[in-house]
Amino acid sequence: MALIIAGERSGVGKTTVTLMLLAYLSQRLQVQSFKVGPDYIDPMFHQYVTKRPCRNLDLILTNDAYVKQSFKHHTQGVDCALVEGVMGLFDGATGIDDTASTAHIARLLELPVLLVIDCSRLSRSVAAIAHGYRSFDPRVKIAGVVLNRVGSDRHLQLLQEALESIQLPILGVLRRSDDLTIPDRHLGLVPTAEMTQLDQLIDKFAQLGETCFDWEQLLPLLKRVNGFSVTTEDEEKLASATHSISLRIAVARDRAFSFYYPDNLEILVQLGAEIVYWSPLTDPDLPENIQGLYFGGGFPEVFAQQLTENKSARVAVKKAIERGMPTYAECGGLMYLSQAIVDFECQSWSMVDIIPATAIMDSRLTLGYRRANVLQSPLFKTGTVIWGHEFHRSRLNEIPTEPLFELQGYNSSSLMLEGWQAYQVHASYLHLHFGGNIAIPQQFLQRCLKFRGSQLSEQD
Repeated sequence: MALIIAGERSGVGKTTVTLMLLAYLSQRLQVQSFKVGPDYIDPMFHQYVTKRPCRNLDLILTNDAYVKQSFKHHTQGVDCALVEGVMGLFDGATGIDDTASTAHIARLLELPVLLVIDCSRLSRSVAAIAHGYRSFDPRVKIAGVVLNRVGSDRHLQLLQEALESIQLPILGVLRRSDDLTIPDRHLGLVPTAEMTQLDQLIDKFAQLGETCFDWEQLLPLLKRVNGFSVTTEDEEKLASATHSISLRIAVARDRAFSFYYPDNLEILVQLGAEIVYWSPLTDPDLPENIQGLYFGGGFPEVFAQQLTENKSARVAVKKAIERGMPTYAECGGLMYLSQAIVDFECQSWSMVDIIPATAIMDSRLTLGYRRANVLQSPLFKTGTVIWGHEFHRSRLNEIPTEPLFELQGYNSSSLMLEGWQAYQVHASYLHLHFGGNIAIPQQFLQRCLKFRGSQLSEQD
């Protein structure tokens, strides 16, 4: 029923391979896609192709039970599923073990792996690489390999002869091509909403998907069925949650703010909220009759001038927050609520001015899982420990006087203070997955309920 597309390292073309497979299969079958890890952008491309939300499988932001439950739930009623891995097959949160790696997910879900190898500078050594990956952990089943960036017929012959010695099937061959590249920038691929030629690229992927893969061997792998039986404690809480609270939450969603886990939004709805999308780029005001604000991550630095020019939206957000409207902001959302954004050209653009700091773009990438000990927050009890993920090239020019979190790297003893609060705002660089702890959205909605109560009292 499912297959994992893994790379022998980052940059070997596993996203391209995944999109080719999805494009071909989606023309014929109902396909559900998944992405290992915390990434937001690759799943946008999956969804564009399959017309179904891609689901993240992250064992640190959530847990084993949630990953298994999510996989089981979202593969119901589809013909097959594809899981795109992260980094190299065995690359996890540390070098000590493969926790949260693609291999970890493969073992947990008992799925075969299709290994993508960059052959641009290889011939016979391809067999050593493939053999090493197959034997490194016998619990991970390598079903076959995809040879990517093959230069010529003679090059392919050398690769085939080398792999014959270890009897590992070649399930796909992709020739070297410069016109199959998806453009990228400082945080990865350019999101789908900004690509004007995406339909043509996906059509080409579908054509290559049909001709470059051995479907006689691939389709039987995709028909494999796993019989999980798992119900998480949080799933039981969601099933018993009341849906009569009647709250409207304004979610910023446009080209500047597009980093949202679909699970987060769906959990809010399951808990009784109505999601109302709006655009800080183009809408002159907030939606009517709302009781909460949610700003996800994205690329506000790319659209900083447009955000600045939409002054009426910035004023509306500031007034709502100053009235006490509960507001949850992650990364790009934090930047939007700051005083200003200084872009890569060192030009400053005015923002909402709730957080007393300026977000400055930097060449340094801040990346990794974080263990967050809650110091104080509108959403958490002091002392609560949660897991999140950072991924940004900006920094704030001020240190919070009353930080939300004491952060620690996954396997690090160093500590850092992070996160801002003001009024009923929780703003942080930390991305959170509500599937790991539904107490997060529950507490947020409770704050929104109290705010609605104050709204009704003012009307009386």
